[in-house]
Amino acid sequence: MRAFYCEDGRVSLRTDYPMPEPEADEALVRVTLAGICSTDLEIVRGYVPDFSGVLGHEFVGVVEAAADESWVGQRVVSNINIGCQTCEICQSRGPEHCANRRVLGIHDRDGVFADYVAIPIRSLYRVPDSVRDEEAIFTEPLAAALRIREQVRVRPTAKTAVIGPGRLGLLVAQVLSRTNVDITVMGRSQRSLELPAAWGMKTGFSVDYADNQFDFVVEVTGNATGFAEALRLLRPLGTLVLKSTFAGDSQIDVTKIVVEEITVVGSRCGPFDLAVSLLEEGSIQTAPLIKDEYSLDDALVAFDKAAEPGVLKVLIRP
Repeated sequence: MRAFYCEDGRVSLRTDYPMPEPEADEALVRVTLAGICSTDLEIVRGYVPDFSGVLGHEFVGVVEAAADESWVGQRVVSNINIGCQTCEICQSRGPEHCANRRVLGIHDRDGVFADYVAIPIRSLYRVPDSVRDEEAIFTEPLAAALRIREQVRVRPTAKTAVIGPGRLGLLVAQVLSRTNVDITVMGRSQRSLELPAAWGMKTGFSVDYADNQFDFVVEVTGNATGFAEALRLLRPLGTLVLKSTFAGDSQIDVTKIVVEEITVVGSRCGPFDLAVSLLEEGSIQTAPLIKDEYSLDDALVAFDKAAEPGVLKVLIRP
């Protein structure tokens, strides 16, 4: 089969990659649409130095084969974390923090920029008929945005900022705006703020705001300077949620965190079932986030496009 492969930071399209051979508890899924996310780009830049394999973790596909035949023919998305299923963490909390977990296209497991992928049946979620592939592709990042609501209770009146109006940041802004009436989306260019402004959200440039202006800040910039800027904007006793993952080191001055008693929350993967439900009810806008679509044969071109500043979601259709 075809597969977009990464090794030592170099990517290539392989046309003779071995077909996955599903285990007894897995399904063989034909990938119908996949999305490039910032993590994919950062892996190529060295975020996961030892990664070798097929990239990609955002996708929708059709089950071609499974021991449980009720899944065959079903359109599905999938949790990206594959836990051991035997440790206390897996059994009590799920696979996201299993010490031995594998992660699709990120850690020790081939991803979805390919014709086919093998995935544990327990990780699959059925996609309702009313949800188009172009909407279902956002399930994983939308689940990540929803994770914030599981971790932090945000007062509806809390003065809130989302820094980084990119692929994930705009989903985070939509999720928070469902219950928060005072939210500002911040970017570095007027063009990057056009969408949230069109949705009726307040927008601005973070450099135009004085220190200590917000009660709650979500940092989704994907760069090393985002943490410091988000921390600067927080009031004493405020809460900072970190969503960025990127290659390289970040210099952190923890003085304000200690002195002003700032709560810092790392946030990663979230509830797929709720994400699918929100997509089904049509309450999250996804179509404006799609910039371009390429065939798997043009994956190299797609990656170059996705890496351009200001570009939102780029899709790959095998």
